[in-house]
Amino acid sequence: MKTLTCISLSALILLSTTSAWAQTPSNPPAATPRVGGSSSSTMAGTSADYRMVPGDKLRIEVYKDTQLSQSLQIRPDGKITLPLIGDVPAAGATPRELAGTLTERLKEFLNAPVVTVIVAEAVPPMVYVLGEVNSPGAQPLSSPITVLQALSVAGGFKDFAKPTQIRILRKKADGSIQTINFNYKDAIKSSGAPMMLQAGDTVIVP
Repeated sequence: MKTLTCISLSALILLSTTSAWAQTPSNPPAATPRVGGSSSSTMAGTSADYRMVPGDKLRIEVYKDTQLSQSLQIRPDGKITLPLIGDVPAAGATPRELAGTLTERLKEFLNAPVVTVIVAEAVPPMVYVLGEVNSPGAQPLSSPITVLQALSVAGGFKDFAKPTQIRILRKKADGSIQTINFNYKDAIKSSGAPMMLQAGDTVIVP
C-alpha cells in the first residue's frame, strides 16, 4: 500500500511540473540594433512632412557621438552649422530630408553614422503679401491657403495694381529662390486646382 501511494505521489509531481513548463511563455527574440542610416522626429503638433523655416529650433542627435549631437536654430539664411561638415541648408527641408543630408555628409568622417533630426520648437509659419494691396504684411499660415485667399485677406488690389503680373517668391531647400508667375484674372476663371501657398512664400503685387 505504501508503495502504491509513493508511485501515485510521484506521478502527480511529474504531471504538475510538465504542465507548468508547458505554460511558461518563450522569450521574444532580441531586436537587432541599427548599424547605420538616418531617422527623423517632429514635435507634437507638426506633421511628418513639415518643412522647416528660419528660426526653428532643432535637436541633432548623432548616435554615440556627443560632440556632434547639438541643439541648433536655423539661421535667417536658412542654414545650420555642424562640426566637421560646416554649413548645411535646412530651411525648406523636412526633418527626414535633413537627416539624410547630414548622414551623407558625415559618412566622410564616420563609419555608418545614424542621425536623428528633432524639431524641438517650430516657428509659426507665415506667408507675406506685399505691393499694391490694401493691407500688405505677414499672414499666419494656420491652415492651407491659396493665393486667391491670401490676396483677399490682404484687402484686395489698389487702383493701379497689375494683377496679371503677380510674382510668388519661394525659397527652395538649397537656399535658392524660385519665382512663380501668377495671373489673377486667369486664376479666377480657371476650374482647375487652385495654387496653394507654402510657409515663407512672398506674394508680390506690382
